[in-house]
Formats: sequence, structure tokens, C-alpha cells
Amino acid sequence: MKKQSIEMVLNQNNSSKEGDISFLSVEQSKKAMQFHKSFSVYEKTPLVSLKNLAKKLNVDSIYIKDESKRFGLNAFKVLGASYAIANYIAQKMGQDITELSAEKIAAQKKIDNMTFVTATDGNHGRGVAWTAKQLGQKAVVYMPKGSSQERLQNISAEGAEAEITDMNYDDAVRLANQKAVEKGWVMVQDTAWEGYEDIPTWIMQGYTTMANEIMEQMDKKPTHIFLQAGVGSMSGAVTGFFCNLYKGEEKPTVVIVEPKKADCLFQTAQANDGKLHCVTGDMHTIMAGLACGEPCTIGWNVLKEYADAFLRCDEYVAADGMRILAAPVKGDEVVVSGESGASAFGCMTSILQYKEWEDIKNRLKLDKDSVILCISTEGDTDAQNYKDIVWGGKYSKFE
Repeated sequence: MKKQSIEMVLNQNNSSKEGDISFLSVEQSKKAMQFHKSFSVYEKTPLVSLKNLAKKLNVDSIYIKDESKRFGLNAFKVLGASYAIANYIAQKMGQDITELSAEKIAAQKKIDNMTFVTATDGNHGRGVAWTAKQLGQKAVVYMPKGSSQERLQNISAEGAEAEITDMNYDDAVRLANQKAVEKGWVMVQDTAWEGYEDIPTWIMQGYTTMANEIMEQMDKKPTHIFLQAGVGSMSGAVTGFFCNLYKGEEKPTVVIVEPKKADCLFQTAQANDGKLHCVTGDMHTIMAGLACGEPCTIGWNVLKEYADAFLRCDEYVAADGMRILAAPVKGDEVVVSGESGASAFGCMTSILQYKEWEDIKNRLKLDKDSVILCISTEGDTDAQNYKDIVWGGKYSKFE
């Protein structure tokens, strides 16, 4: 077995837990959920209890939220894109988002059609494209090199102009922003920087619909939450929500998981010098949705105060997570989860299964009383790669 396939750094900054997370409160999440419910396709996605896996791994419970069922788009990202775009349009209309539904926005005649532009490896761009189509707007999507042709086709099928560039993700973000400035388009990105914070904030608030659903679906309080991260927006949003919900000693242990080849949050936490640490280069990883080199400032401000540990893992860890969910312990439900979607789950199960990670297990206080929550953020958004991994055994720990 490969050495150092999982590495951990404990968060040294979260002793006070005084960072502002009010914008991710339960009350705020209800506004996002109210808007999402106005789409005719809205349904709560399943929260699957893997009872038999939990018994096998000697913990109390393991729950996984299955976002492959979200709006027929096979990923959670539309929650952030739709809420951000709707808030932007609402502002232009001079109304509050709570006064509007998807149908009312689509029918409005007060403003001209707008073009929303973004950079994406696939799931976020598809969410932007779908939302623009639903609300009577336009979308342009730039994808980093190496992006899946299937994901490109899915975005184009929603009516967006889309192309795969010869850039990495962060440079594609800069290209999208450049086009927004030049052409008067509206940038929809979950990466924040000085002067660009409203839309990333709305995106994070949109993600809390998922967390609110989990709150309603879980019959136990989670003791541990494992969350995969790219720029840190989804993980920051879910962390903020649950740290609003459970305070003090009730707060769950929050563990953030990244690919080794795109570990900007891990490196920032490890440096512990008050600076953001970015990853450059191509960042070739099967976890394409996490191949981001520059942290979202808003997401990091939540994680630096409330996350407890940061992990980085090898490719096979995510692949193992996919395989375990696809061929579960007898009696448990199958969950179709993609490379990014299964990464945190794969990391968690590896820690619980193998003695070489016993130190990490003990430091995270994972034991027979642990109630663990993971989120499968996507399904098989690249069907061929999913098949190669799950059926063909690609990215095995024994390679």
C-alpha cells in the first residue's frame, strides 16, 4: 500500500470560534429553501443511512446525502448558482428574494435579458446554464483544460455557450471575469476576492438548502462531518450552518478533505501564518470538481474558525469511496457517487478501515459512538470515467 496517502493537519486557529457565520444561519437558509422550492422540480434529495457499513466499521452511524438526485442535474451545484442569479435579478428589479419565485422572475419584463458567465469543471457551469434557461437569461461557460466532454455537452444542452480552454481552473476564472468586465456580463463564481463578494456569499447561502434538508432528515446529531473542498465554498457553507445549529460542546468535529494535487486549504492551515496559500499548475486529479488552487476568502474565513482538521488524500482514496458506495455492505442502499462526490466519504472509510491511519482516527476521536455525516455532491457526471473506476478498478491502492 502506498505510504502517506492521507495526511492531516489540525486547525490551530479555531479555539475562539468567534468568526461571523450569521449569514449561514438556519433562518437565512430558510430563505434559500423557499426560493428553491419555487422550482417545479424541487424535491429533497435522499439522506441515506449506511447502517451495515457503520456496524462493520464500528461506529454508531454513517449518513450520506445523495446529491445525484438534485433537480435532475446529477449534482448539488445548482443550489448555489440559482440562488445567486435570482438574488442578482431581484436586486435589479428592486425587490427582495423572499418576494419572488422562479416563475415570477422568468415572467418579469422590468429588465433586459442578461448574460451570466462562469468558469467550471462541469457541475457549477451546468447549474448556471440551467438556471439562466429557467429564468429567461443567457449563460456563457469556460472550462479548464482536461474537462470532460460529457460535462461540456451537458452544459451546452442547457442552451449555454460553452468551451474547454487550455487553462487551469483558476486561470479560467480570470478569463471569465475578464469577459464579464469587457462585455458587461455578470460573473457567477463561488471564488471571492476584494470587490467581488455578494455573489459568492449568495452561492454559499444557496448551498445551505442542502444542509437544512439534512437537519430535517437526520434522526441523530452528527458528531463528525467530513466535507470535500475545492475553493471552500460548499464546505464553508455547510460548516457555518451546522456551527450555527450546534454551539459549544454540541458542535460536531468538522473535517475538510482535498486532493493532494489541489490542497490550497490544507497548505493554508498548515502554514498558519494568516496568509492564503495557493496551488498553481495543472492540478491533474480525478477529483475535477476539487481541482482549485485558490481558496475562496469567504469560505476560508468560516473554515479557519470552525473546521477542526484538514486532510489531503491520493486519488485512490476517492476511487475507493466510489466503489464502496456502488457496491455497499449487504443491506445498505447503493449510492452513485462521482470522483469529487465520494472523496470525503472515501477518506473517512479509509481512516476507519486501515490500521495505518489509526493515529488520525484517534486524534479525530472516531469511535463506537461516532455519528458521521458525508455529502455525495455529484453522481456519475463523467459516465465513462465512473465505469472505468467502479467496474474497471482504475486508481487502485495496489497500482
